[in-house]
Amino acid sequence: MTTPSTPLPPVAAEVAAGALDLLPARLRKRVDGALAKVPGWPVEATPDGARIGVDGETAVTLKVTGGIVARADDAVCDCLLAPACLHRAAVLSSAPLAEEAPGTPDTESHGPPGAGGTGEPAPESPAGPGPATGPAGTGAVTGAAAEAGASAGADITGAGEADRIPSRPGSSRIAVPEPAPGTEPDPKTEPALTPTRARAPGTGSSRAPEPSPPPGGGTVLTPAQVTAVATLRTAATAVLVTGVTGAGAVHRAELLHAAHSGRLAGLHLPAAAAVRIARRLGEARSEDPAFRLSELSAELAELLDLLRSPADAVTPARRSYEPSKPLRLYGLFTEPVVTASGYAGATAYGCASDGTLYTVSDVAPGGPARALQAAGAPVPGGCALPLRAWGDGGGVILTHPTLSPDARVGGGSRVRSVKTAGARWHEPPLDALWRRLPADQLSDALDWLARSPETRTAGGDLLFLTGTVTSAGFRVTDGPLVLLLAPDERPELPYEENLRLLSSRTGLRLRLIGRVTADRPGAVQALAAAWEGHDGEPVRMDLGLRRLNRSHIPGPPPAAAGAPVPRDLPASPPALPMELDLLRRTVDRAVAGGRAVVAASADGELPRRLRAVGLTTGARCARSLAETASDRRHDGLGRLLPADPDAFATAWLAAAVYTSAAARSLLPAAWSAPPASPDALSPK
Repeated sequence: MTTPSTPLPPVAAEVAAGALDLLPARLRKRVDGALAKVPGWPVEATPDGARIGVDGETAVTLKVTGGIVARADDAVCDCLLAPACLHRAAVLSSAPLAEEAPGTPDTESHGPPGAGGTGEPAPESPAGPGPATGPAGTGAVTGAAAEAGASAGADITGAGEADRIPSRPGSSRIAVPEPAPGTEPDPKTEPALTPTRARAPGTGSSRAPEPSPPPGGGTVLTPAQVTAVATLRTAATAVLVTGVTGAGAVHRAELLHAAHSGRLAGLHLPAAAAVRIARRLGEARSEDPAFRLSELSAELAELLDLLRSPADAVTPARRSYEPSKPLRLYGLFTEPVVTASGYAGATAYGCASDGTLYTVSDVAPGGPARALQAAGAPVPGGCALPLRAWGDGGGVILTHPTLSPDARVGGGSRVRSVKTAGARWHEPPLDALWRRLPADQLSDALDWLARSPETRTAGGDLLFLTGTVTSAGFRVTDGPLVLLLAPDERPELPYEENLRLLSSRTGLRLRLIGRVTADRPGAVQALAAAWEGHDGEPVRMDLGLRRLNRSHIPGPPPAAAGAPVPRDLPASPPALPMELDLLRRTVDRAVAGGRAVVAASADGELPRRLRAVGLTTGARCARSLAETASDRRHDGLGRLLPADPDAFATAWLAAAVYTSAAARSLLPAAWSAPPASPDALSPK
């Protein structure tokens, strides 16, 4: 069947990269022009894949195995130049990139056939590839920074050792040299902002050492891994220097080649980050509404940061699942999962009696329709309890479960499950999740985002909030006024429609499960909510799975005679200092337009404003970024010397890490409880 909306099947990264390798130089120059024509080519679904009609005589046929185009031989064009033809290369470059799904061994798999293990791709969490967060994998401000974070006028990093902002716990750090007291750093003599390993106070140079084994023994990179690191760094730096507007199919192919080399060398974390960057570039090129510039900035910062400490990036390819003791889990909610790599499904969250969160997922190749279908998949173990029913207040007892280090529940032949009584959100043990102060929850969630992906546990980025719907937003009890955002704006998922209906009911008291958004300090992604219905019974709703109607929401209660009419507390969502936001915009603008745009827009105003509010380290980051972008020196004969892309990438990474760390330090203080007001509406 041929329809204009039929999507192309996901393509393995190495297949997409290899398609451009076969092209001669004269055709490589025409790839970007051919990519613009692909959306107009009709796509016909076939029993084993898809057929793309280029014209009346030429077509490209894609064969799908396991939901993806896995081999180069699976993409065939019937023109005379095939396989070194522009049609085949354009189609493979336009198709979404398939993320490798490590999963678990087949003996520990559950879900539909073909899901593989837990059925979900390891590099992307159910929250998506880093939706609207700061640079992933960056760490929190240490030392005096945490204490100084309560004031926007205080320097985030303090002095001395606190000036080194860690990018990940136990990993590389950004060293920012301090000027001598009473002097201004000289841009000609001040060292560049250079990521280095953590060092003790008073030790030598802050230049980045070459990877070497720690004194007590550790990971030593092989020659293949050293080569892969250099290739990944070169490809990522090239994307940053040219920017989104200048990065074409060739840059994307080089990034995919580097990712493939990294995966073969065992550098799975940077390889996965490189594939995600290539995917974001594809979204930007196709003007996909799902593209977010902040997400691309976060992915680039994560990759460059990982490459500064490549020994930490050597991780196993497959997630290990180990047998565990019996578990009784109380269902919290179920979330639909739709990734840019062509996977979809559902993830149900459960809570043990000690408050630990666990997840059960069913994710496989597919679109939004599969996300709604997967919510009906059973909990592993044979109890026939659907994930949606378990997440909607159900309970389950698992015997001989298999668990991953990040608290994901796997399957297996020995796993058995029994349906049992669950709990409501206001009953123990779930009620304890909402009793913590919102600012404390936010601080823990931001710390969770700062960890490396392999050390994160399930549900660490969730917020459990109680509050009231007002005309200005959601008033959090013991917290600020926040805006509620849809985690996914696809029309197939009812997030936006449900939030629009809830926001129209001013005065409605809610218990909410949300996800923190590091780059939106005054907003929370709403995942599930509960409130009191018409008959006084609690209503609990997964906002991404079921569509609300007005019968689900009670009307406003009648006002008592003589009672004052409550009005909204005059406040706005929490915000970070304007100067810090300007630095963040500069970081994102560098990703969008590349080095040339930063050089053209560079001036001394931003460093001056940052210094005026006490953010002196941020001022040095901004100045270093501008200097490395516009630094074009000449030799003795007056000839222009080549630019130094590594210096620009290093300065950009320093600014990105600082911005993220400063936001993590200041944001919990901005979420502190507002002053008490008799006019404020606060739920019981």
